[in-house]
Amino acid sequence: QVQLVESGGGLVQAGGSLRLSCAASGRTSSTYGMGWFRQAPGKAREVVVGIRWSGGSTNYADSVKGRFTISRDNAKNTVYLQMNSLKPEDTAVYYCAADIGNYGSSYYYWGQGTQVTVSS
Repeated sequence: QVQLVESGGGLVQAGGSLRLSCAASGRTSSTYGMGWFRQAPGKAREVVVGIRWSGGSTNYADSVKGRFTISRDNAKNTVYLQMNSLKPEDTAVYYCAADIGNYGSSYYYWGQGTQVTVSS
């Protein structure tokens, strides 16, 4: 089992920044990476970015490239999502998920989500 707890969401004006955190506990050694996802009201959940531990490769959604950055603190078992130049369309509940896929991403453990609201 892996437990994930997100934090750092809130209300920000367009053009502002937020940093989300995802603290992992439990059998974190069983994971191969982490991902951030988001779901806006009435829309399907979409991937924001994924990171694989081996090699540190990342894969960003086109909509956030150049604005969002994923990083990790191994000592704290925490992954961060730095979000800059936020837009109203970034408003969503953001979730982190643990990737347990060895040969391809497979997100199995999920956090409870944190709300991000960007006002225009």
